[in-house]
Amino acid sequence: MGRGRLTRGRALHGVLLVDKPGGASSNRVLQQVRRSLDARKAGHAGTLDPLATGMLPVLLGEATKLAGYLLAADKAYETTLTLGVETDSLDADGEVT
Repeated sequence: MGRGRLTRGRALHGVLLVDKPGGASSNRVLQQVRRSLDARKAGHAGTLDPLATGMLPVLLGEATKLAGYLLAADKAYETTLTLGVETDSLDADGEVT
């Protein structure tokens, strides 16, 4: 595999915070952003569960070097739950049993 892949796309650098919708994987959102911006190099700083919504840091170009620092940083999560409900899949998108 040659270096051709590294020369396609625009050399964009920075961090873009994307509000990831539920039902989409972090990688799917990353690829949509990368294609939309025609970015040469992109990555994300952590994976959100496909059912989760929230801010996904998308790193572009030289900013991908920050991934290790962002992954090691403390994070906080907010959740909503309903007590007394059980689903057949044990997650939010299952049928209530």
